[in-house]
Amino acid sequence: MSVPHQGQPVLQAGEPLATARAAMILVHGRGASAADIMTLGAELMHPGVAYLAPQAAGNAWYPNPFTAPMESNEPYLSSALEVVGSLLATIEKSVPAERVILLGFSQGACLTLEFAARNARRYGGVAGLSGGLIGPEGTPRDYSGSFDGTPAFQGCSDVDPHIGKDRVLEAADVYRRMGAMVTVKLYPGMGHTVNDDELQAVREIVVAAAR
Repeated sequence: MSVPHQGQPVLQAGEPLATARAAMILVHGRGASAADIMTLGAELMHPGVAYLAPQAAGNAWYPNPFTAPMESNEPYLSSALEVVGSLLATIEKSVPAERVILLGFSQGACLTLEFAARNARRYGGVAGLSGGLIGPEGTPRDYSGSFDGTPAFQGCSDVDPHIGKDRVLEAADVYRRMGAMVTVKLYPGMGHTVNDDELQAVREIVVAAAR
């Protein structure tokens, strides 16, 4: 099977992984880069936390919209999920999953939410900023596993041109059903961006994971 994202770099910032109390994986959006999402990491810096951002080949995790049939986004989608899984496995050699926060924006948020749902367990947190679960409307969401009280934050504009608010609410409902402690916020008239309220919500998750 083709693995288009294999061998791409991972940017690191904050505490070295070997001595970190907590860690965050930051997943960038379509047309962006690991360096771009690390500017968000800079806003979320907290002592003792390692920040790691994988890079997508060609600056996109998969070619078609997240609402397209899943097979139309292969082999990129499976390769992207494997990137997150491999990075998490590396982090877990130093930091347990219950102290790892998974965060993504836009296409990266969709990938993050989908990865965590497929690999549900107790994480330090899951933050989907302007994203939803991957697949067309009506995709069965029969994921196995439990989030076991994982704090999950989902924020998005109520008129986002790329992410329908119904898809944000769907993801929130699925996560609640799977045992996550979900906070979902839709911001009236906001653009396709991240606001200060969202950053503050994520900071609280980071601080709690690093205690």
